[in-house]
Amino acid sequence: MRVVEMTAVADDGLLLAGALALPDGTGPHPAVLLLPGSGPLDRDANTRRHRMQLGPPLAAALAANGIASLRYDRRGVGATPGNWRASGFTATRRDAEAALCALADRPEVRADAIGVIGHSEGAVHAMALAARTSDVRPTAVVLLAGFARPGEDALRRQAEMIADSLPAPVRPLLRTVADRYLARATATSSDVARIAGIPVNARWMRELLAHDPRPDLANVRVPVLAITGDSDIQVDPADLDEIRRLVPGETEIHRMPGLTHLLRRLDGRPSLRTYPRQLREPIDSELLTRITGWLTARLAVGTKGTTP
Repeated sequence: MRVVEMTAVADDGLLLAGALALPDGTGPHPAVLLLPGSGPLDRDANTRRHRMQLGPPLAAALAANGIASLRYDRRGVGATPGNWRASGFTATRRDAEAALCALADRPEVRADAIGVIGHSEGAVHAMALAARTSDVRPTAVVLLAGFARPGEDALRRQAEMIADSLPAPVRPLLRTVADRYLARATATSSDVARIAGIPVNARWMRELLAHDPRPDLANVRVPVLAITGDSDIQVDPADLDEIRRLVPGETEIHRMPGLTHLLRRLDGRPSLRTYPRQLREPIDSELLTRITGWLTARLAVGTKGTTP
């Protein structure tokens, strides 16, 4: 595998810094755009405090199967300039569109065989990319822990699931804090607001709360692989059935036993308190195998003709 630095030009001219991982051999290659979850994430889905390290194992697994991949630093993170707290949910989606177009323009990449892998919030943006009607659009999408309900419903469901995973005395407090946080965020009009003395990305929160991914899912015309673990306490695994119901074309869903929102396996009851321990473990190998095998078939790896 060879990794080269590249940039994508956002619609406002900002340069999104990223890494293009290329498989061995001559190209052009099928390729995949990697879209991580929420927060100030770098190209590997890491923050200063939490190192998810999603990018490297995915890139390596894809390259081993003849598929290139692009991952990039979010605004205001890593080598990408800007202010993460002032960027919104819709701006993040437009940045993903810019990255998809930049990937398709690379001479090492087959523009007719580009997939998207999205995790959590990234899965919601992947849905939007798959529903595009422009010339540059994915050939296949993988949705990892993606929700299929209005944003406010998804966040309130997430708060309930997290509360249920914690000791009983803490649950009422967490529910109260979550309600106040959402109310405060929706009442603001600025990009950044202070809630409980902490500056937060209020614009992102307002736009996420108002977003409904279901129309995008209903307009997807490419194959979809959707995977959520049954130990996920941030996204309801039941949303997999809604994804299958809404997507009109080929849809494959998997509710993986023991898989958490962090894409690791966990024995026992899932909880936020287990997250630090989970992050010391690698991304689940069975998940990587399932993703790469599915994409290898859908992107027609090894051929240079039109993909199905």
